[in-house]
Amino acid sequence: MMNRFEVPIAQLSFTQKLDLMEVLWAGIIGNEKKLEPPAWHEAILNDREAALDAGKITVSNWEEAKERIKKNVS
Repeated sequence: MMNRFEVPIAQLSFTQKLDLMEVLWAGIIGNEKKLEPPAWHEAILNDREAALDAGKITVSNWEEAKERIKKNVS
């Protein structure tokens, strides 16, 4: 296992932070199958599916959802 190291993120410029994020993302792409979601994700998805089946919640298309989010954020 590799040793952990500290990155002085607070000292990086915004552009340097974006560059670092791109490098990290490039290192993750292609390895998605190695990532296992935490168990609580399945519990949340099951709860939401049950709520949808029971008519307690509804779904929206992406455009409607974006508009609703914009209204709630601004």
